[in-house]
Amino acid sequence: MDVEDEADPSSRLLPLLPLKDVCLFPGASLALVVDRAPAVAAVRTAERCGGLLLALAQRDPKATSPGLHGLHPIGTLASVREAFAVSPGELRVELDGLSRSRVRAIVGQDMMVAEAERLDEGGEGDQWGAAVEALARYLHSHADLRAFLDQQRRAGDPMAWVNLACQHLPIAATARQRLLEANAAERCTRISRGLDALLRKESGG
Repeated sequence: MDVEDEADPSSRLLPLLPLKDVCLFPGASLALVVDRAPAVAAVRTAERCGGLLLALAQRDPKATSPGLHGLHPIGTLASVREAFAVSPGELRVELDGLSRSRVRAIVGQDMMVAEAERLDEGGEGDQWGAAVEALARYLHSHADLRAFLDQQRRAGDPMAWVNLACQHLPIAATARQRLLEANAAERCTRISRGLDALLRKESGG
């Protein structure tokens, strides 16, 4: 679904899916098991109401009922590609990230609903070149990861590679969230520096 075609993509009400210890990037996919009743309700509501929800990372992954202050303010508008029951009260869900969004307000207890505004990514400018080159250097030493990311890629633009790197590379959840909160140019700069630092660390340099 192309969010550009929505009547008012800048502000909308969406079922809210809290994420534990992970976040979702635009252009990337995420598979997870959902077992908390409010989260299951959010997914099922999204399926009935256009297939969209807001994926928002928790500040404390151990919190069972995170409220407004227990969630990061920036997450990702996502489409529910697939959701099926794996046991009573438990769903396996696959999400496709569409665009970054900022929460304006959250209401609800049995299921949370967020008022969210779409965030402009901004242009990646010249920074994408350094980011993709750094990713190429890293993937040269990780053939299995290169094959995995190539299977995951659904767009041909350079930011698809950058966002996939942010989604899947072995970095801390807090660092991943900071990358999500950065616009395209900042994300490219940060991931290029981070990848080279990670490669130096792994090679003992």
